[in-house]
Amino acid sequence: MNHPVPRLGRRSFVLGAAGAATLPLVTLPRFAHAAEFNYKYGSELPLTHPQVIRAKEACEAVRKDTGGRVDIEMFPAGALGSITDMISQVRSGALQMLNVATASLTTFDPKANLSIPYAFKDYAAVWAAMDGELGAYSRRVVSRFGIHVFDSMWDHGFRQMTTRTKAITSPEDLQGFKIRVALVPMYVSLFKALGAAPTAINFSELYTSLQTRVVDGQENSLALIDSARFYEVQQYVSVTNHIWEGYVTSVNDATWKRLPANLQDVVQQRFREATLRQRQDMAELSGTLQAQLQTKGMKFNNVEPAPFREVLSKAGFYKEWQQKFGPEVWTILEKYTGALT
Repeated sequence: MNHPVPRLGRRSFVLGAAGAATLPLVTLPRFAHAAEFNYKYGSELPLTHPQVIRAKEACEAVRKDTGGRVDIEMFPAGALGSITDMISQVRSGALQMLNVATASLTTFDPKANLSIPYAFKDYAAVWAAMDGELGAYSRRVVSRFGIHVFDSMWDHGFRQMTTRTKAITSPEDLQGFKIRVALVPMYVSLFKALGAAPTAINFSELYTSLQTRVVDGQENSLALIDSARFYEVQQYVSVTNHIWEGYVTSVNDATWKRLPANLQDVVQQRFREATLRQRQDMAELSGTLQAQLQTKGMKFNNVEPAPFREVLSKAGFYKEWQQKFGPEVWTILEKYTGALT
């Protein structure tokens, strides 16, 4: 079934109430001395990405509402290393906080990310799952690896395919096609099953890899295609909506446990509010991003998903991942997606 690109409106990041409750200040006076808790917060996403913008606002709100006791400094655009490096850092405690796609955490356990290609029909199904039982299961999995995950997820959007030389209109167009994928086993498995030649490359190296033609295409959300300026090195956008991706705010578990409970409440609440606003940002952006990217030279085409899903089924893709997830998780997943196998 088709997953229409979310229709998002103007790029105004003015989002009135996100429906989140307000918390009282933990410490009313402002302190002149240094913060008691200083955290670095890494992200691979560009400075202008909606997630980074809203996360920075959350960091500022936390400092204000804790009276300066908690100071979180944002380091976007891979300033602290590749996502692989930063995951290692946050596990060891060298980095305190990290904005990360759940898919990037599947090197520990495939059940860290439970978003399956061509599974969710729309955003109502996505948020029911991710704010519900499916998201809670994923967080429990990640917590076993020394990482505390906040319970509200950032929207990275449905992923689309971009190419340099041709539009993707059917699975046949992917035969032998050199496409960059994230360092995520499911994404590599997906494109192998579709007959492509997937190459796993860190996001920090992606623009250069496209520019030098190490790969001829990539797949990401429209917001990232725009903010990462891929329109400079890619010509076609095929609206495939092949998978929805979410990011989470993660914290080194030992670091989180050292933070007093009242301060934990403030941090979690402010980031929960930020994620709700960012979801709304993405909803508003979707309606303008296609037109915006077209003015920058990109050509769009809509793609019927049924042939792609049929190829995946025949290749045994869904059965493979059903076995990797196990019957308990697959049952929970299909509560939100309907039958996949």
